[in-house]
Amino acid sequence: MSPESEAGSEAESEAESVGNVLLGTLPEDLRAELVAFRRDLHMHPELGNQEFRTTAAIKARLELAGLEPRVLAMGTGLVCDIGPRDTAVPMLALRADIDALPIPDTKSECAYRSTVPDRAHACGHDVHTTVVLGAGLVLARLHEQGLLPRAVRLLFQPAEEVLPGGAADAIECGVLDGVGRIIAVHCDPKVDSGRIGLRIGPITSACDRLEVSLDGPGGHTARPHLTTDLVTAAARVATDVPAIVARRMDARSGVSVTWGRIESGHAPNVIPQHAELSGTVRCLDLDAWRQAPDIVHAAIDEVAGLHRAKSAITYVRGVPPVVNDALVTELLRDAMTARRGPLSVEDTEQSLGGEDFSWYLEHVPGAMARLGVRTPGERTVRDLHQGDFDADESAITVGVELFTAAALIDGAI
Repeated sequence: MSPESEAGSEAESEAESVGNVLLGTLPEDLRAELVAFRRDLHMHPELGNQEFRTTAAIKARLELAGLEPRVLAMGTGLVCDIGPRDTAVPMLALRADIDALPIPDTKSECAYRSTVPDRAHACGHDVHTTVVLGAGLVLARLHEQGLLPRAVRLLFQPAEEVLPGGAADAIECGVLDGVGRIIAVHCDPKVDSGRIGLRIGPITSACDRLEVSLDGPGGHTARPHLTTDLVTAAARVATDVPAIVARRMDARSGVSVTWGRIESGHAPNVIPQHAELSGTVRCLDLDAWRQAPDIVHAAIDEVAGLHRAKSAITYVRGVPPVVNDALVTELLRDAMTARRGPLSVEDTEQSLGGEDFSWYLEHVPGAMARLGVRTPGERTVRDLHQGDFDADESAITVGVELFTAAALIDGAI
């Protein structure tokens, strides 16, 4: 642990201990309210840039606490500052994403399942939102008592699920002005509630979208030598391009070209004139992510050219990898340890999933923790982006107290 982290732990211990109660502990009167708030969001999921009801609900609750949230210029999402603002002292930002996914909620016996067809909070954003809201309400009470040493910004961001992510739009709205560090959590159904997973360095992957069209003269399958055999060309692009890219980029960068769709032809005896492939390019290394478009383009053109196919490529930039800052990761470790002891923190693996939290880290240091949402002892893993996903709601308390402890430690350093 760094000297700064040790100093933070000592400061937190001194600053938070009041009798037998830690400052920032989630009060009992808020626990049930936050669970109800999360369930309301879960029942009314909204897609990216359409989160008007969600934004209004967050805004109303913050205003009820005497705070002054500001809706972002896009019309959804908001920011809210709490505490003694000193422009010379950068704030810690707590970030949540508020959008849902365009998939049906398939939970059969659940009183709070989605009421919106083909919409579900299947990635836990309702939990993330409730955690940051709860932390804000607790920190607001501490500020009223003169116990919050430094201002904190709450950031409720829209459209995380929409490439290239709503974080970029939020940054353009100035959400990082005055911010020195930023933290977030992401639900992890493989980790028990009461625990978090941490990792210094890359914790999620870059994720770009790739669309390829192949064209050429078709013909009869009896005379493939007189045609551009686009089915074979598409098959070779699907198999050879990932292999070529893997050999032209550092193997340690974790580059992965994976196809999700391939379409060509309508009849068994006709060689088609058009083929399409769609997929993703994922990468764990920031420098490799910046190199990837040129290398992928060249590989596709080479393979297509070998088969006399004309290629058209649409490479849609998504998000860079989330690279956790070492000091901010230690801040989260210190905060969780102060709340629930050292055994409540575990090392977590890198994921090839994308997360637009990475855009904030292009501007300020930050870190994302994996928040355990599995009920201890449960063997079934309800994975992310699946219609039956749900979370152990005790994780809300864990997340709130993690963030409040981080804010108090950060303010004491």
